[in-house]
Amino acid sequence: MAVTLLFTLGPVQSQSPSAAEMSQKALALDLKLEAAESLALYLELEKLQPENPDVLVGIARQYRHLMQDASSKDEKARLADLALGYGERAAAVAPNDSDAQLSVAITFGKILPLKSAKERVEISRRIKTHVDAALKLDTRNDLAWHILGRWHQGYAEVSTVKRALGEVLFGKLPESTYADAAKCFEKAAQSNPKRLMHAIELGITYARMGKTEEARELLEKGLAMPLKDKDDPAMKQRGKEELGKLGAPEVVAVKAAASTD
Repeated sequence: MAVTLLFTLGPVQSQSPSAAEMSQKALALDLKLEAAESLALYLELEKLQPENPDVLVGIARQYRHLMQDASSKDEKARLADLALGYGERAAAVAPNDSDAQLSVAITFGKILPLKSAKERVEISRRIKTHVDAALKLDTRNDLAWHILGRWHQGYAEVSTVKRALGEVLFGKLPESTYADAAKCFEKAAQSNPKRLMHAIELGITYARMGKTEEARELLEKGLAMPLKDKDDPAMKQRGKEELGKLGAPEVVAVKAAASTD
């Protein structure tokens, strides 16, 4: 009986996938943006490695991806809370992990549109805290530079009237400029020139700064790049809209010449 049991269990145990194999499969599915399938594997991995920051960050990322695809605000909020919880767990178990700190910042950024104006101010402060921590740990974290660029860009877009009102209601707001945002996007692009989001956001920021030709060049570059990340389709749409606002090069040249007459 013992011999029979040994031979019965042996093949089953040998066929069980290792944590490393599961991790590779989860990451492969993640890269293909198959969030539900990737999440299922990451959740199985969590049972084996509940304090592995890479696993916790991976789970948070899949919940964010599912959040983007959710149709209702309530479902988006539920998935965002799950993503935030896993990101915060990763940051707690691995405070010196740049990606763990960044996971919290990214999720807070996704949560922003779901919150009130007062809540957004507080959340933006928490984004800054975590993205600063991420960059202190890894100065070449391109996504961290990108998030910081969006943070500066957001405050630079606040009008004088809205800023005055906001400071009455919520206290002093950061004095960010488009130049601050541009520096961050430039560093993001230097660290990882293959992400189209860096080129497009830098192009948009240059457009706000009046650097029309540089903006057009970057927008066209970003729009020509292949889709890879979850946010890329929305980012390309944003880039197309901005490029449309710039107008055709010859039209801009005519207007510029007319303004000098």
